[in-house]
Amino acid sequence: MLAHAAAIVALAVLAGAPATASAQTVSGGNSSSDQVAPSFLQGMQPEYGSVGPQGASLSAKGRPSPTAIPGLASIQNWSEPAPNAPGFSFWNTVGTPPTTHGTTALNAPIVPVIVSLRNADGSQRYVNGQPLISDPSQYVQPTLQSPVFARATYSSSSIPTQFTDAIQRAEYWGREQSNWHTELSPVVRAPLQLNVPRGDYRFALNSDGSCCSFILVDYNEFGTLMFPPTYPVDNTTVLGEAELNGDINTKSVSTFLFPNTYLYLNGNPSDCCVLGYHTFDFEPGAQSSGGLPRAYVMNYSSWITPGLFRGGLGDITALSHELSETFNDPFVTAFGDNQTPWWLAPNGVCQNNRETGDVIENLPDGIFPITMNGFTYHPQNEALLQWFAFQQPSTAIDGAYSYPNESVLTGPSAPQNPGCAP
Repeated sequence: MLAHAAAIVALAVLAGAPATASAQTVSGGNSSSDQVAPSFLQGMQPEYGSVGPQGASLSAKGRPSPTAIPGLASIQNWSEPAPNAPGFSFWNTVGTPPTTHGTTALNAPIVPVIVSLRNADGSQRYVNGQPLISDPSQYVQPTLQSPVFARATYSSSSIPTQFTDAIQRAEYWGREQSNWHTELSPVVRAPLQLNVPRGDYRFALNSDGSCCSFILVDYNEFGTLMFPPTYPVDNTTVLGEAELNGDINTKSVSTFLFPNTYLYLNGNPSDCCVLGYHTFDFEPGAQSSGGLPRAYVMNYSSWITPGLFRGGLGDITALSHELSETFNDPFVTAFGDNQTPWWLAPNGVCQNNRETGDVIENLPDGIFPITMNGFTYHPQNEALLQWFAFQQPSTAIDGAYSYPNESVLTGPSAPQNPGCAP
């Protein structure tokens, strides 16, 4: 049995928001109870959480800084001791230490995932004579041209760089070599397809009746369809197929790009929505890895059409959030890394891990619009490690606790009781 650790982007229903919407005619003349109105998501607001790992275990204690997690075949990473205080563990980070010269270029495959909504018998479903299939192809090029993969200008770098690298340089300001960078080298893979059985999805049609303005999928079913349940893997899941095809490997930071596809929790479409998460597929050792267990670092991120949600979410908000967190805690807390004392963010989120995006999401100034390549993108601001470490003053750029907007967080985290109890 394989397992994965995820940091998720969740959305909760506002008080008084509608939970259902009127149905429309489907093929065969039946009423569709799983179709919702295009305005359904307007009743949601962002909040974030994390899901702990199961089954992935390696000892990370006692290793010298700045080595990578020992005994693991995965992406390039380095560690350093966290502050000597209760609740902190080693901090594990993607790339190489900031004292290293040069650029670490990480393979960053983008796998577009077509979502096909199925009938109970597994056949393709149609509504008003049109197939319920949503293809992310139109979002691939805008994603490549976004600040996540294209270079823009930031105060933390003397040369244009990528969004995640700019944040890392802001965190390690004063310690970094002038030419130290960690960048993603994207390559687009052939699309894969996720077939969702009826009963585990909801959908809203476009104005012309085609599929789909957005799709909602049951969180647990989504994980079942994405992650290999057994070893050796086969091609019955999206990650299994990607691994067998060679689309992704253990040296990659892989993005599975979805078209306006969000997840609901607890089997309840009104308990919605997850916009993306970062995680890894943990596999046993193989000859190709020298017998070492393997961690395929990845994120599921949905392109967000602006206007579906309130609060300025749009386009790459989820992707920027998940990749920024991946850089700061690529394995979440699976190997004893990136645990922090309990913190209570200004948005009300209470956690004890280094999930840098969760701290800021849902704040009025959580989004940092960047206009480039003829498009205004909406990446999310991130908390810096100094916020988690109670540093006063902060050693980050300009004494900041958040970046790129340094005014979002004006001081460090305040110590909390476990669970942020009074």
